[in-house]
Amino acid sequence: MPALACLETAVPPGYGFAWDGSLPLQGAFPCGTPVTPTIPNAHDVHSSWSTDLSAALYKIDGWGAPYFTVNDAGNMSVRSFGSATLPYQEIDLMKVVKKASDPKSLGGLGLQLPIIIRFPDVLKNRLESLHSAFHFAIQSNGFDSHYQGVYPVKCNQDRYIVEDIVEFGSPFRFGLEAGSKPELLLAMSSLTRGNPDALLICNGYKDVEYVSLALMGRALDLNTVIVLEQEEELDTVVETSLKLGIRPVIGLRAKLRTKHSGHFGSTSGEKGKFGLTTAQILSVANKLQKLDMLDCLQLLHFHIGSQIPSTVLLADGVTEAAQIYCELARLGAGMRVIDIGGGLGIDYDGSHSSCSDMSVGYGLDEYASTVVRAIQFACDRKHVRHPIICSESGRALVSHHSVLIFEAVSSTSFDPGALGQNIAYVLDALEDDALADYRNLTAAAMRSEYETCILYADQLKRRCVEQFKDGLLGLEHLAAVDALCDLVAREITTSDAVRTYHVNLSIFTSIPDFWAIGQLFPIVPIHRLDQRPSVNGILSDLTCDSDGKLDSFIGGRKSLPLHEFSNGGGYYLGMFLGGAYQEALGGLHNLFGGPSVVRVEKSDGPHSFAVTRALPGPSCADVLRAMQHEPELMFESLKRRAEEYAHSDGEAITCGLARAFNSMPYLVHDSGDDVMAAETDGIASAGGSDDDDVEWEFMRCLSF
Repeated sequence: MPALACLETAVPPGYGFAWDGSLPLQGAFPCGTPVTPTIPNAHDVHSSWSTDLSAALYKIDGWGAPYFTVNDAGNMSVRSFGSATLPYQEIDLMKVVKKASDPKSLGGLGLQLPIIIRFPDVLKNRLESLHSAFHFAIQSNGFDSHYQGVYPVKCNQDRYIVEDIVEFGSPFRFGLEAGSKPELLLAMSSLTRGNPDALLICNGYKDVEYVSLALMGRALDLNTVIVLEQEEELDTVVETSLKLGIRPVIGLRAKLRTKHSGHFGSTSGEKGKFGLTTAQILSVANKLQKLDMLDCLQLLHFHIGSQIPSTVLLADGVTEAAQIYCELARLGAGMRVIDIGGGLGIDYDGSHSSCSDMSVGYGLDEYASTVVRAIQFACDRKHVRHPIICSESGRALVSHHSVLIFEAVSSTSFDPGALGQNIAYVLDALEDDALADYRNLTAAAMRSEYETCILYADQLKRRCVEQFKDGLLGLEHLAAVDALCDLVAREITTSDAVRTYHVNLSIFTSIPDFWAIGQLFPIVPIHRLDQRPSVNGILSDLTCDSDGKLDSFIGGRKSLPLHEFSNGGGYYLGMFLGGAYQEALGGLHNLFGGPSVVRVEKSDGPHSFAVTRALPGPSCADVLRAMQHEPELMFESLKRRAEEYAHSDGEAITCGLARAFNSMPYLVHDSGDDVMAAETDGIASAGGSDDDDVEWEFMRCLSF
């Protein structure tokens, strides 16, 4: 590594781009002559790269099929109808982002990033595909009943998602599952517009009020089933039903022996959080028989755990549950439905592996066939009528239809200028020990003794830090030494130096499962995919928390291949498969609220899509109010302060305060009059309105 012997002329090395599925390694450069970096420039960036290579690098065909692909322009596209989508029907994500974020004066919607883009056509396709898989398995195996699923609203309680599922699922008798009183209320309200045969499954811990609500649902002609999670809930159900004069339909949640060892299997097995043991199941059946209510027991529910990795484990659990179902039928219960719970997984990393929490080793058809065959085999052996098959496949339904888009606003980088014009300036300030380390470092570099170089570089840096703390070394000298040591590390390292990209996002608000349980989601630049990525990066969010970063990615990567920032336009990334749980779990860390949301449907227009709903993200006032603050009173006190102390600038400050309360907490990363117009759209400018107008406009915006 002779380059380190000529530090006076050192510049950052380039990259060699022999691609092997990961970013290329850095190479040394010859002593005495700086080498022009081999990073492709704007003119040849397309020459040795392709969209197919980007698709392979980010494993898009693995986790994205059949809904996401890379188009010829190098942008991520959405195929709303899955494999049936025609090329002209694909929706370019960058066009959606431009439409959503451009100022209204330019024909956009003026929404601020980050932004969630929902594709209800994808949601409809997922629901139809799930039903089709079970219908095919039922028909091909001669199963003498049908499938009708339910959507567990805990996955995403957004009003329009729930309403879409009820509408799209009506031809298939698709229902809802609730686990709390507010979820039950929204499910009851939504199903008044659904198929009358759709199931309303009532799970979770229950009190008298919960049970009363569920029984009222039956009085409203909703197909409500109260699932007992604990044996003592039976007394509450019986007493409340007698009091209201409404006969219940009861289900049992069985605590199976079958268990899978992954993170998502923690609720399964004999020590699981929910469910009744075999002894408790028999006890409930006996109590109902004595009360002449055994006919009310009509459903058996179980849940092995989310993200069931293999059909072997699935078959084991379904077989065990089917035997319990058959035994309850033998005891005289009015059994009609077997609810196999959640567990239908999705392939987050594209590996199609049954040995990972981030993937599954099967598809929809294999999943459905495994369930149908296991139930059919058990029932036929016991001569029990085939039940209605129900599943609670929320993750598999809603994950694909939602894409989170956010922008990288800056990055850390190596600055060779920190070495200074003449390194002799640095050497003159070093003490003898540090100077000896430097000379040993350069000698080791000439001998290509890389490990020795690292040792002397670390020792030189430690000595210089101590010298700086003693006041014997200037800030300029310390910065140059840091740059020197960084250059050594970059030359010697066996992998690319990892750069930090700062993104306009809150991990805790928008991707909480990454922080909480290490869940990985596909994250991909949504444009420039016809260009070779030249940087390995991690993503750091806006929050004042060291955990606010993304430093693990699918495929076992500890960094993400990224592109250099361009001079014009932003750098946009998308998080995919995040439609389940992330919005419901997100909090208000640092008072960053949720993203803006747009709903996009396929259309015959010039861009193949239409935005049918747009909702700005919560404003600063909204998130303050959520934490019991009163934005109106806060604004009034600051306004009075401005009038008292700011004098001639008071009106401008008041307008600025009004804009701040009414804006999203995220960064506005742009410049120019268009951005200012977007910020002040609907709010009076400082020069053209009096205080009353500003105050009225602020109050009007808060009330929307």
